[in-house]
Amino acid sequence: MEPSGGRKERPKGREPAARLEKAKQRSAQQELKQRQRAEVSRTAPHRAGRGPAGPAMEPSGGRKERPKGREPAARLEKAKQRSAQQELKQRQRAEIYALNRVMTELEQRQFDAFCKQMQAGGE
Repeated sequence: MEPSGGRKERPKGREPAARLEKAKQRSAQQELKQRQRAEVSRTAPHRAGRGPAGPAMEPSGGRKERPKGREPAARLEKAKQRSAQQELKQRQRAEIYALNRVMTELEQRQFDAFCKQMQAGGE
């Protein structure tokens, strides 16, 4: 019976070299897969209606120009949202300061009333 629980022990001198070789193989396989994906993405149609059976490719290398009219509208909408969010924060901050001021004044009045009451009780 083997002391390692039934498993065979590997020679310790070869292990790092074998690991290195396997790592190199995996790296080469991953690189090959990435190249294949890149090649497929360049040649394969991305949407229905394109490719050999679809319409002819555009002269710009197959890339379709984005409509320029939508970009400024999206930017404008984002800017409006940011502006509205900023205005909301400013309004909330002003309300908090106003409430803080009112509460401070109320606390001061109550403290003054308490002091008068204590003075009247002591005399």
